[in-house]
Amino acid sequence: MSRFVIDASVAVKWLVEEDGSSEALDLLKKHRMASPDLLIAECANVLWKKVKRVELSAEEAIVAARLLQRADIEILSTRNLMDRALELAITVDHAAYDCVYLALAVERNWPLVTADDRFRRIVGAAKGAQLRGHVLSMKEALAR
Repeated sequence: MSRFVIDASVAVKWLVEEDGSSEALDLLKKHRMASPDLLIAECANVLWKKVKRVELSAEEAIVAARLLQRADIEILSTRNLMDRALELAITVDHAAYDCVYLALAVERNWPLVTADDRFRRIVGAAKGAQLRGHVLSMKEALAR
């Protein structure tokens, strides 16, 4: 069983049927997961947006939020990750909130799994070998 840090782009696929949902569910079933507590707020924001766009009812969004709260993932405090997340954001020139997930991955020495291809490419192109291999697509993670 592999261990991964996951971000909201993966977790939301557990809650709402969309491209990549089956891969995201396979990851949840077969691997150990961790995420910073930022995950809960980011997923709630995605669910809110889906209600606003009439893709989900309010009741469906609330049920989805409850499912996330019960998911078998380790949730860790963002507080201790902020210094490292900011350093990484500056290094890769990308939003600090995405780098909170990356900071946890670096701290744990676990790969970060994301469905955000743009973020994965940015980190992959970062200078220095330190971050290479730290960010995987769901397909890459499932192949491990």
